[in-house]
Amino acid sequence: MSSPTSSPMSGPISAPTITGPQPATQRKRPELQVPDGPRHARIHGIGAYRPERVVTNEEICRHIDSSDEWIRQRTGIVERRFAAADETVIDMAEHASLAAMDMAGVTAEDIDVILVATISHPYQTPAAAPMLAVRLGVPDPAAVDLSAACAGYCYGIGMASDMIRAGSARHVLVVGVEKLSDFTDPTDRGTAFIFGDGAGAAVVGPSDFPGIGPTLWGSDGEHWDKITQRQSWTELRPAMEDPDRAEPISWPSFAMQGQSVFRWAVFSMAPVARRTIEASGITSEDLDAFVPHQANLRITDAMVKTLKLPPEIAVAKDIAETGNTSAASVPLAMARMLDEGEVSSGGLALQIGFGAGLVYAAQVVVMP
Repeated sequence: MSSPTSSPMSGPISAPTITGPQPATQRKRPELQVPDGPRHARIHGIGAYRPERVVTNEEICRHIDSSDEWIRQRTGIVERRFAAADETVIDMAEHASLAAMDMAGVTAEDIDVILVATISHPYQTPAAAPMLAVRLGVPDPAAVDLSAACAGYCYGIGMASDMIRAGSARHVLVVGVEKLSDFTDPTDRGTAFIFGDGAGAAVVGPSDFPGIGPTLWGSDGEHWDKITQRQSWTELRPAMEDPDRAEPISWPSFAMQGQSVFRWAVFSMAPVARRTIEASGITSEDLDAFVPHQANLRITDAMVKTLKLPPEIAVAKDIAETGNTSAASVPLAMARMLDEGEVSSGGLALQIGFGAGLVYAAQVVVMP
């Protein structure tokens, strides 16, 4: 009998030859090409858009048990802007973006990425950013929405800076835009007087000097319920499909635990702002402006006091005329300060956004 490894005619059987790809450990891996970006980035232009309609505290109080005096004392808000019924976040974003692009001296063809920070685009999908790209005539950009509420614009600036320095983009359009009037219950005494509409935008591009400092950002998701939509869309579906339902379905407007949010902002955000200054290698005396999210004038005043900012530093207090515009508040305020000569181009500004999530982001920037 022949052995299992030999044949009377051919002798021992040779091991089969293995063909096909070699294991990665046995072949030389080709080196990937990566873009070589500039060392620094900065904001080249900034623009803003405020809707025409001015809504006073008196008008708000027609629907809630409050007063102009109480609203001013508690928040610093005197009036806010509401967009027209047929005016969308895309419309407002377009106005602000064109102003920012004009200041930056760039055209639609120069934009590689569009980041739109918003929580009030009324579609689950598609996002607002690709639609804005079409409006602006930007050819084939990367385009995505950011859902970071009141911190969204500062998140976008940090991401844009990293994209440019990594070489994945040359110019990034960052937009903060909100139509919060669509998601505000005019009869809710806790929120009806707070929110407003508007848009702000910035063009971020390469720089031969550091124009955007390190971004300090983070979140505290354990407190997600402090600012939230009252019901999820899926929670509404059973009610909408119930044929026996007699009472009307409530619109899922925003709800906020005001006192909890106030304490978080006052006691937690000032340390973030201080660390941002330190991470940028400067001191508070080096700042020319402080542009915090316009949430509440008392929050702004408390942060200024805690940070011990010198009195000559310009502090954004646009909430008096705009209300809380969430992602739009920081660029709206900075654009106005520059337009009115309250601050000068080339000065240093500490900007910080904080809100629902809870999330926050901050950086020191050279103003365009």
